[in-house]
Amino acid sequence: MNPTPAVCPAWLAKLFHEAGGVVPFRQYMEWALFHSEHGYYGAGQVRIGPGGDFATSPSLGPDFAELLAQQLIELLQSLPGDGRRLSLVEVGPGEGDLAADLLQAIHELAPELMQRLELVLVERSSALRSRQQQRLAKTQINEASMPTLRWCSLEELAAAPVQGVVLAHELLDALPVDRVVLEAGCLQLQGVELLSSGCLCWCLLPLPEPLAEAIAASDCCLPPADAPEGWCSEWHGCYGAWLQSLSAAIDQGVLLVIDYALEAERYYSSRRSEGTLMAYGGGAAGLDPLAAPGGQDLTSHVCIESLNAAAASQGWQLLDQRRQGEMMLALGLAERLHSLQQLPPQQLPEALQRREALLRLVDPAGLGEFRWLLYGRGVGTTSLSLRAAPDI
Repeated sequence: MNPTPAVCPAWLAKLFHEAGGVVPFRQYMEWALFHSEHGYYGAGQVRIGPGGDFATSPSLGPDFAELLAQQLIELLQSLPGDGRRLSLVEVGPGEGDLAADLLQAIHELAPELMQRLELVLVERSSALRSRQQQRLAKTQINEASMPTLRWCSLEELAAAPVQGVVLAHELLDALPVDRVVLEAGCLQLQGVELLSSGCLCWCLLPLPEPLAEAIAASDCCLPPADAPEGWCSEWHGCYGAWLQSLSAAIDQGVLLVIDYALEAERYYSSRRSEGTLMAYGGGAAGLDPLAAPGGQDLTSHVCIESLNAAAASQGWQLLDQRRQGEMMLALGLAERLHSLQQLPPQQLPEALQRREALLRLVDPAGLGEFRWLLYGRGVGTTSLSLRAAPDI
């Protein structure tokens, strides 16, 4: 994964020197993604969509948000009707495209909901907040119908917990993870070292006892019994702290996670010997994770069992889960594809572009394999669930 040493930029070298020259990968990932002045997300260097570093479902056009909005409306309307304001909280809103398209869709599909609704965007990066504000200012919603908009942290939200729906779309895959390596029959921690030459390289560190105990106490089998020497994967100790912050901010509602995710038996398979860590930049995937720190995205898939266990420990109950392909069909993607055939000939280029985008949303080799995971907190034994696809 790191065949040639990667040159370390000066800002990162300073942090390495202060830390003694060697850090766990989790710390390196935190710096590379979220450093306030140089991090990929923290400094707003991320570029999403056509011509950017990578594409997401919302960046393909408004169809994804318009379909998702139907599900969010159902969830919001199913929450206890005690007259409280309803909050739609998006954590990690990126460019703001999804939030803007969702507001537009909710305004058109359920205008009566707008009077009770507020949109809360949780964003760490000031540069991204600015881009989100500019994007939301372009929505075609009159001022009288526009819900309250605010930007805040989960810690600030905890001062006055809200009721509503939390949306985490392609968020958890960017939370910093530990990497473990099977070496001489034992798990060790993967670290990153700054060499005297000024380059970065992988190294091995002793596995901390708390991490070893957490792995042993989990329902995940790692390493798998038939794992080869050098087998490597991720451990998601990040989920607990994030969900704890979320629990303090939401006293009643649901959390919808949409992300690449795998069951533990697939995640921690001997055949997946390099784990799921990926680096993206300039429209290319599979780059060296140690190259261009701050200039590329680093992600790892969500482990469903690890997320479920962390959610339960913080008071979130798993209510439902589906694949994105199934959800898109349940929410009317097939009908949208059919309607494109009714467009006049002069709109053929638009129809073909939208058709391609819609098919990408259900592609089983890509976005269609995303998981939708629905969790509830403070909603009792309600029958909140994701919409099911009709029987064919």
